[in-house]
Amino acid sequence: MKVFHVEVDLHMAHTHAADHSVPQQTIDVWQPNDPAFWESQGKKVAWRTLWVTTFCLLLSFSTWFMVSAIVVKLTGIGFKLTAPQLFWLTAMPGLAAGTLRIVHTFLIPIFGTRKTIAVSTLLLAVPAVGWGMAVMDKNTSYTTFLLLGFLAGLGGGNFSSFMPSTSLFFPKQKLGTALGIQAGIGNFGVSVAQFLIPAVIGVSMLGASQTLTDAKTHKTTLIYLQNASLIWVPFILIGVVLAWISLRDVPVQASFREQLDIFKEKHTWLMTSLYVMTFGSFSGLAAAFPLLIKQLYAGFPSGPDPLKFAFLGPFVGAGVRVLAGPVADKVGGAKVTMVSAVGMVACAFAIVPFASPTSLATWPNFLGLMLGIFFFCGIGNASTFKQIPMIFEARQASGVIGWTSAVAAYGPFLVSVLLAAVMGTGKNAGPFFTGLAVFCVANLLVNFWFYARKGAEKPC
Repeated sequence: MKVFHVEVDLHMAHTHAADHSVPQQTIDVWQPNDPAFWESQGKKVAWRTLWVTTFCLLLSFSTWFMVSAIVVKLTGIGFKLTAPQLFWLTAMPGLAAGTLRIVHTFLIPIFGTRKTIAVSTLLLAVPAVGWGMAVMDKNTSYTTFLLLGFLAGLGGGNFSSFMPSTSLFFPKQKLGTALGIQAGIGNFGVSVAQFLIPAVIGVSMLGASQTLTDAKTHKTTLIYLQNASLIWVPFILIGVVLAWISLRDVPVQASFREQLDIFKEKHTWLMTSLYVMTFGSFSGLAAAFPLLIKQLYAGFPSGPDPLKFAFLGPFVGAGVRVLAGPVADKVGGAKVTMVSAVGMVACAFAIVPFASPTSLATWPNFLGLMLGIFFFCGIGNASTFKQIPMIFEARQASGVIGWTSAVAAYGPFLVSVLLAAVMGTGKNAGPFFTGLAVFCVANLLVNFWFYARKGAEKPC
């Protein structure tokens, strides 16, 4: 197959070496930055692609983060697992997601949008069915749960091909909005999972019930924990059909070797650090939030139910990501990232006194500041993805978006492992949040110097 390169602004037409026996699968000429082309042909295709891939991305996040909602119930139904083991189960999807996102970074220019999105969505059925079977068998080993946790990371890996694909369909001036919508709604999958799962596990759908015993009151309840994962299967199949029928490929191709040029650019690494600050923190804290609430506050008399509050953080972060995208388009990504970094620093330092509670009195402060962290993470998630297409030419920007999101997807792994190490079976997460604040200060300085200040090397 002949290999083609994407020019700097995608203003030039490209000839695609397509199989003309299936012309409907490939668009021969794609010029989204040409206003006439955009209005006559590009807009309809781009928005259709955005909505289909966004639906599939929401399912990806839901299956990725379903583990965080499942693990808080495992000990209650009889599985003998320690607090560090539970944190490791929440860490495994992040370990897999980061690794798989590195692979996904390079898929779109090789296989195209249609095949990549459809096949990646179909694979979500593997952890969805696997977890459903595992929780119904009391003999399921911890090793098996670790493997299933890793497989749940298939959903997290998808982000690094779905988002770069979208970046190729829209003109530069609309990328902040488009990527903000897709990533924001995709991020809602975290909240959807953590909000929906507590409801569906109380309803008989498929398989036998389990007896859930409350650790404090010893009260028992019948639940159907398998519903937490099996509920996604029919939606996954719908997503696969939509992707296969509706999506098309654009003439943007490059070999794996050619795509490696992004690693020669220092701004690839700087933007990676900025996105780890925002999305790494968002995804990591979203995965750990239910267990963090359980470890710090649920043990007090009348303590909060983790799953009644944990979904709020991802909900806030995802919602503000949608809203911050258009703002970044108007005022510039770097300026919005400065707001994100300052806010994260302030909230992370402020939460330290409330991360080692001695009573339930500090619970409102802790919850409010956690939601503040999620809020400012969401702002930065949108603004950094506005910065990248302004710093790099189109094909490189696609690769950098994939790579930065790959590294940031290790957030659930890193955050959960760090919390397990810092807290053990105790009630002090203060050192973790102090470290987070210091990391955000360093990234604030990087963003200011290279992108936000007057005379910056790459104003964006």
